[in-house]
Amino acid sequence: MSIRLVTFDALFTLINLREPVHVQYARAFRPYLGELDPDGVKSSFKAALAALQKERPAYDSGSTAWWSEVIRRTALGAKADSVALDKSLQDIVRGLLHRFSSREGYKAYDDAIPLVEELHSRGIRTAVISNSDSRTRSVLKDLGFPAYLDPIVLSEEEGVEKPSKEIFIRALEAVNRNTKPRIEFRECLHVGDELECDYYGGRSAGMESLLVGGEELNQVLAWMDRRKQRE
Repeated sequence: MSIRLVTFDALFTLINLREPVHVQYARAFRPYLGELDPDGVKSSFKAALAALQKERPAYDSGSTAWWSEVIRRTALGAKADSVALDKSLQDIVRGLLHRFSSREGYKAYDDAIPLVEELHSRGIRTAVISNSDSRTRSVLKDLGFPAYLDPIVLSEEEGVEKPSKEIFIRALEAVNRNTKPRIEFRECLHVGDELECDYYGGRSAGMESLLVGGEELNQVLAWMDRRKQRE
């Protein structure tokens, strides 16, 4: 049976960071907190992110509050002055959230938009399933991804994350609201760079899965062509 829908993970599959996170954070901290050691920011960010992910999902308290706490812990862990941080945290958070809502913070992989366009030309629907918040939608639009890359299904809005099969089910339900005949799970391919979330997550919902990152997107069409030859 031919593939009729390809769903993509977002970060490190369709889009990449324009610069490493710690570099962008250190630059944002500088006007308010002075020069912080980049290596300290890097290790502190990783620790803050891991801790918050264990404590609560990003969608529990809203993405702004969640990321504000990540940013606060990152700065403190990099030995920022706590008084200066308290005074400037709101401005720092506002600037970083804006940066990571647009092309300022991200870039598209070279093959990403051409791949979506090629799939569209073959009559194949495309969508995004991402463990992220509404800023992903803004980033994809700002980077010039076509409007027919739709729906964009986000964990913050759905209240459920990959690898849960529920988020894949919701994505297909959204696609089928304006698709006839309805697409079945066995006619879907999910593409992403994370083994647990993307490969096993898609398969748990009954989809085909392909484990590739943004530098390997040329494998998607090759995989589909090989599959078609076997039919």
